[in-house]
Amino acid sequence: MSRIEDVFRRSLASGSAVLIGYLTAGDPRQEYTVRFAETLLEGGVDILELGAPFSDPVADGVTIQASSQRALAAGTTLRDTIKLTAEIKKRHEAPIVILSYLNPIHRMEFRRFFQEAGAAGVDGVVVPDLPVEESSSFREEAQRAGVNTIFLASPTTSESRLDKILKASKGFVYLVSLLGVTGVRRDVSPEALRLLERVKARRERPYAAVGFGVSTPDHVSLLVRSGAEGVIVGSALVRIVEENLNNPEDCAERLGSLAIRLKEAARF
Repeated sequence: MSRIEDVFRRSLASGSAVLIGYLTAGDPRQEYTVRFAETLLEGGVDILELGAPFSDPVADGVTIQASSQRALAAGTTLRDTIKLTAEIKKRHEAPIVILSYLNPIHRMEFRRFFQEAGAAGVDGVVVPDLPVEESSSFREEAQRAGVNTIFLASPTTSESRLDKILKASKGFVYLVSLLGVTGVRRDVSPEALRLLERVKARRERPYAAVGFGVSTPDHVSLLVRSGAEGVIVGSALVRIVEENLNNPEDCAERLGSLAIRLKEAARF
């Protein structure tokens, strides 16, 4: 059992879905990332998702796109994201998942990337633009390094492709709640609930976590009542960073406050 699976198992047994919180590594400065991550973990985030900044994050909306630009301007790279993971791991045992687009990983080469990621304590990797059909060598290197591969499924994913994604996903599967990019939304889409039902109907599958547009405690509560085993909150957290670029202490306080409320809403 991986560390990610163990967190799901223990959290669900205690009456709570898993709360996964996203930050863009190096936004607005690398030294802030560790502080913000600690605040989220202390506030109740069970799994931290660190986004490696990329110049063309096609799955992300304007909030996370802007955070990537700030992190890139600060000189943050994929390797820096791995190093930040190692720094956070010195203080916290919570699993950390890196989200990266394929190009930076491909430039490092899969084997080297997973060797460095595994050594730093990275528990899982999400690559939004890697098709599951072309992922065999990627998954082989991940398995060798003991890193979970987490794939995304959307409301338009066919039944046959959904089966492939569930088989290839280790730790959890990332369910995209809507058609479009990341970003704060007013409501949880009906498509998200239907996708969740489709996944949970499978007898053999990883844990199911829902992201994209999950922004408020009410969203979290609705998804948990609908059977989500995990919820992923990104843009709402990154927006707090954006609103407090010159006030890291205020930013950390607001991040921690939201994490507490989101975790409370994750109880069932």
